[in-house]
Amino acid sequence: MPLSLHALDRPAREVLTVPARRGRASKGVGMPKFMVQASYTAEGTRGLLKDGGSGRRNAVEKLIKSAGGKLESVYFAFGEDDVFVVADVPDNTTAAAISLTVCASGAVRCRTVPLLTVEEIDVATKKSLDYRKPGA
Repeated sequence: MPLSLHALDRPAREVLTVPARRGRASKGVGMPKFMVQASYTAEGTRGLLKDGGSGRRNAVEKLIKSAGGKLESVYFAFGEDDVFVVADVPDNTTAAAISLTVCASGAVRCRTVPLLTVEEIDVATKKSLDYRKPGA
């Protein structure tokens, strides 16, 4: 699950978590979340045919766990991208290590999107920055 090389070492963030069956929110510390969009090369497609979807999901989960992360979901698709993975990873340096490992295999091409929580966007909308649009 190749994960992004930008914004290295983003620290773990506070997120809102909802305990199961309690219905009330509590503050906890979460890891940065990423969505990986991947396309198999011909070699990777042959591997998928051999291992099946379950085999590939297990391999992805093992990789992410070995990096201290947690796999949230894996979805296969057709079109431009073959697989979508959502995972929590400790930091962007770890995400970069995962990305380098997977890309070096030559079996997968991928793009990684750092995902932000609603709460993080709320914080971002309250930041006041000095910006002048072009031509103004």
